[in-house]
Amino acid sequence: MAVAVLLLVLTVITALLWGFQRKLIYLPDAGPVGHAGDFLPGGRDVVLRTSDGLDLAGWYVPAGRDAATVLVANGNGGHRGLRAPLAEELADAGLGVLLFDYRGYGGNPGSPSEQGLARDVRAARQFLLDDGVDPGRLLYFGESLGAAVVTELATEHPPAGLVLRSPFVDLASVAAVHYPVLPVRALLRDRFPVAEQIARVDVPTTVVYGSADLIVPPEQSRAVADAAAHLHRLVEVPGADHNDPVLLDGDALVKAVLELA
Repeated sequence: MAVAVLLLVLTVITALLWGFQRKLIYLPDAGPVGHAGDFLPGGRDVVLRTSDGLDLAGWYVPAGRDAATVLVANGNGGHRGLRAPLAEELADAGLGVLLFDYRGYGGNPGSPSEQGLARDVRAARQFLLDDGVDPGRLLYFGESLGAAVVTELATEHPPAGLVLRSPFVDLASVAAVHYPVLPVRALLRDRFPVAEQIARVDVPTTVVYGSADLIVPPEQSRAVADAAAHLHRLVEVPGADHNDPVLLDGDALVKAVLELA
């Protein structure tokens, strides 16, 4: 009887995970966020048009003369305003920066998914090219889930350099850490195979991670670095957890981006 009850409970949980899994993966702040000038000195409000017809809000600081531009892909939580301190540090160094929110985030229309985020980051890249940014001076920066987003983009449109902050091997690998009794590999609709894809991206790649990360295990970020086709540097931030300020806009993170610029 106890076994039957346990099986029933697991079946119910599994069904709920299948139906609501994207609610567990994507944790948007619905917004609206506000204007660029309220968060990012020198920034301006921009609109990115996706290939499936969505208008996404972003903030843009153009690069100084002959400087690189950084396309920033957020993690799975919050909105672009939380990344403004990093953007300000990079802009103060003369770099151009584009912050944007995915579909369903920050007041944007639509619902997030792996395919949808791939469309969103392509809209961000195209905006920069249309604004005159040289693809040879374009860097991608991805935070956690955003590391997966820009790695996939890089397989089709390689940047000048790539910075991955707290990347996971693939979504199922990190989900299995948090839901060890569930068959997550069989259930997940969104895959984000970072380690598999980074092996095909032959551009200078820096991986930054916290040694005390409780969301993405440090060994997964190290595995992504090991898989990289062209690892520039592996940066461990001692004692840092996933959302600690030092991993949002700390010196080690900013330096990692500037090195590739």
